Amino acid sequence: MRIIAGNFGGRPLKTLEGKTTRPTSDKVRGAIYSMIGPFFAGGRVLDLYAGSGGLSIEAISRGMDQAVLVERDRRAQAVIEANIAMTKAQDQFRLIKRDDKQVLPTLTGQFDLVLLDPPYAKEEIVKTIGKLQEHDLLSPEVMIVCETDKSVDLPETLGDLRLWKQKVYGISKVTVYVK
Repeated sequence: MRIIAGNFGGRPLKTLEGKTTRPTSDKVRGAIYSMIGPFFAGGRVLDLYAGSGGLSIEAISRGMDQAVLVERDRRAQAVIEANIAMTKAQDQFRLIKRDDKQVLPTLTGQFDLVLLDPPYAKEEIVKTIGKLQEHDLLSPEVMIVCETDKSVDLPETLGDLRLWKQKVYGISKVTVYVK
C-alpha cells in the first residue's frame, strides 16, 4: 500500500496484519478521492476508525490542513504512528488512542471531511453520524465518506445530510453524504 497522490504521493504505508482492521486498498482509496475531490484547499478531516491511517494521510497529502485520527486498537495505533512519522509532517496529525464513543463528546470545532469505516457498518454509521450532528462537529460544507461491504444499504438521508454519491468497488461500497 502507498499514498496515491499529493505531497506524500508514492510513499509506502504500513498496514496491520490480521482481521482487526481492513485497510482500504490503493484502488478504492484512489476512487474515493476521485469521487470527492481529488484535491483540497485546506480544512479538517476526522478519521474515526483510522486503522492504518491511510485515508486521512491521503487527505493531508491532497491539501487538507489537519487530521484527527481515532483508533482504539493498540497495534493499529503503532502502525498509524509509523505512517504519520513517514510523512515528516507530524504537526498536521493528531492521533487519539480511544474508542470513538468516548471521543465524540470531547471533540471541538467542525470537520470538513469525515471518514467512516467502522467494524459494524450500517448500525454504527447511522449512530455515529447522529452523534456527529448532535455534537455540532460537521461544517456546512462537510462530506462524509462511508466505506462498507457492498451488501450494506445506508439510508438516503440522515438528519440534514443526503446521499450524494455511491459506488461499488469489488466487495466494497463507498457512500458519500453532504449537507
